Amino acid sequence: MDWNLRHCSRHGHATYAPDEPALRERLHVTTPAGEAWRCLRCGDFAVGGPAGSGPADAAPEVPRGRLLRDRVIMRLLACERAFKALLLLLLGVGILRFRGNKDAIQSAWDADFPLLRPFADQIGWNIDGSFITRWAQDALGLSATALAWIAVGVFAYSALQATEAVGLWMVKRWGEYFAVVATSVFLPLEIHELMNKVTVLRVLALAVNIAAVVWLLWSKRLFGLRGGGTAYHAEHAEESLLTVERAAARV
Repeated sequence: MDWNLRHCSRHGHATYAPDEPALRERLHVTTPAGEAWRCLRCGDFAVGGPAGSGPADAAPEVPRGRLLRDRVIMRLLACERAFKALLLLLLGVGILRFRGNKDAIQSAWDADFPLLRPFADQIGWNIDGSFITRWAQDALGLSATALAWIAVGVFAYSALQATEAVGLWMVKRWGEYFAVVATSVFLPLEIHELMNKVTVLRVLALAVNIAAVVWLLWSKRLFGLRGGGTAYHAEHAEESLLTVERAAARV
């Protein structure tokens, strides 16, 4: 896939008129349809005036090629984090609602649960040993204070996931660091849960998080890896079409 053309087809060309005459000449042509400026993303000439102008050093950073692909991956990760943040937020609200109506729910459980036993016996379901029953009884046994603290923890985790989502979606350097640290902190807990019980969902969640950490560390050169931030920014500069054209204009 040509990521440059894909992005330009959806968002338009990124044209820029630099003040430097030699560089400006390399990015501008005159056609029968009028003036045309070279797109800093896909390299094609687009008829019409430039989207921006000014000194070349003030030109906006236009990601190209692999950098665009990386941006798509980061935004997919951001969507996954945002989805988890929303689920956690709803769970926290549910816990608070449960805390406020615990007495009524306890009364309904005590009244209705025995009625389910004859039906469970007919279908061969050990309802007393079911994880649903154990989970419900554990939840009903928690105090209001314990439920409040659980809700606080869930909301805090939701905020953590939301912060990751924002940083990754905006493709910020701090977001990359934050995502790696926040995800790595919870990896031991995920591994521990997987050792207690293997489920498809837990395996997939662990695989996604490990892959995300490894990919961010390697591709974004975090924590000094592969040259660190200096090499990362140099790589961005080398990918810039404006940098290439500026070098050619000096020849």
